[in-house]
Amino acid sequence: MPRISAPSNAAQRAETQRRILNAFGELLFTHGLPGLTMTDVARHAGIGRTAVYNYYADIEELLIAYALVETERFLAELRESLNRLDNPVDRLALYVRAQVEDLSRRHLPPGPAMGAVLSPASFAKLADHVGGLSDLLQDILREGMEQGYLPAADVRQQAQLIHGTLSSSAARGSGEAEDLEERISRTVRFIQLGAGARFDDAGRPVRLGGQPGAAG
Repeated sequence: MPRISAPSNAAQRAETQRRILNAFGELLFTHGLPGLTMTDVARHAGIGRTAVYNYYADIEELLIAYALVETERFLAELRESLNRLDNPVDRLALYVRAQVEDLSRRHLPPGPAMGAVLSPASFAKLADHVGGLSDLLQDILREGMEQGYLPAADVRQQAQLIHGTLSSSAARGSGEAEDLEERISRTVRFIQLGAGARFDDAGRPVRLGGQPGAAG
């Protein structure tokens, strides 16, 4: 097996861990979670199976670690993109689009649906971290209501419904690459309309009083 060279023990451990997580993510994309083993991950990473167990006790612990790293990355990139938009309806569209694209790439269910593949104890470890996604969505919905683009509603409940829709979309699978854009567009519009957003003839969000919103 190829030897991992690094300038220090700490750097070597970090490099090994990175290779394990990368290998796990690639196998999730190509094969999905069911049937995935630590041996598969070790082989794909090009390291010994014992080395993988030095970092993670089992496949569930590895899944949690991967989900935490990926969620942190996803949140950072998403916040940066959202900050470029002013209109909350456009921000909602970007949130949904980013979620669907990320789910299609990672083959992981969205935050709330992780409870279906993790034990209660493991899901509890992930809940606070993944909760950042729900908080971000709730902020977008709240802004939409405060600015008059969305009707008043229970923000927390509405966020749960939206994540439920994303979970259902993920469960149906990503489909062929050529129809991914169609699936994303359909999901985005379904969620926008479900949240109460309205649009003018040019497809721009309008306030519920009928006035066009600012361009995103």
